[in-house]
Amino acid sequence: MTLYLEALVAIALSLSFLMAGAWAVQQRTGNSGWVDTIWTFSLGLVGAGSALWPVAGREPNARQWLVAALVAIWSLRLGLHIAVRTSGIADDPRNAAFARDWGVDAPRRMFVFLQNQGFGSIPLVFAVFVAARFPTELLRPQDYLAALILLSAIAGEALADAQLKDFRARPANQGQVCDAGLWRWSRHPNYFFEWLGWVAYPVIAISPDDPLLYPWGWAALLAPAFMYWILVHVTGIPPLEAQMLRSRGGRYRDYQSRTSAFFPLPPHKGVVT
Repeated sequence: MTLYLEALVAIALSLSFLMAGAWAVQQRTGNSGWVDTIWTFSLGLVGAGSALWPVAGREPNARQWLVAALVAIWSLRLGLHIAVRTSGIADDPRNAAFARDWGVDAPRRMFVFLQNQGFGSIPLVFAVFVAARFPTELLRPQDYLAALILLSAIAGEALADAQLKDFRARPANQGQVCDAGLWRWSRHPNYFFEWLGWVAYPVIAISPDDPLLYPWGWAALLAPAFMYWILVHVTGIPPLEAQMLRSRGGRYRDYQSRTSAFFPLPPHKGVVT
């Protein structure tokens, strides 16, 4: 129990410090897009560090290295993608809208917002921590399954990002709504695959043969549950779709009417576009 409480405190303090740094970068550059870049790298750094936290003074075992590698690969892929995107814009539209609404109080409220984002990310890193500490030394088939899930999610998210980038790069598509490839099946396939990657950690942490073997493993379910809530109900889909409705209007409402919001599903038929 003490180890897990110590881990929670260490994770919380680390994320708080790193998100304070993200705030400083945002204030200095005026580009809040760097916040998401720093947040992603922060989760990777703190997650990998928590996965490799020594167990009873011993060297990290194979599972700890596997979990650390998975969260590091996720962080590098997504963080670099966001960094490239951010370098080409003046500001992130969603965060810029928050700043406009906050007015002169924007710096203080942005700091509080980012601290809340850091503390809200504790379940994600804690899921990595408990998964790495499943009490067996040898890797099991479900560990390999979890790796396959996460790597497939990374590939799916990268494909969705590439399809959107290619669509936007074509002059004929300016002002249009991307409904090609994965975007025909989901309005936010990148968010779906982002969520799917976090399913890997409960797969590692919970034993199907003996669900009570490692009670702490159930805490790993907080990661996909929290990520789903954030993406679908808070900072993901709602503000992004509000922005798309402002910029695309009826085209986007039509797209909404025929396309699943999150989970990839066949598009609805019979809608006039």
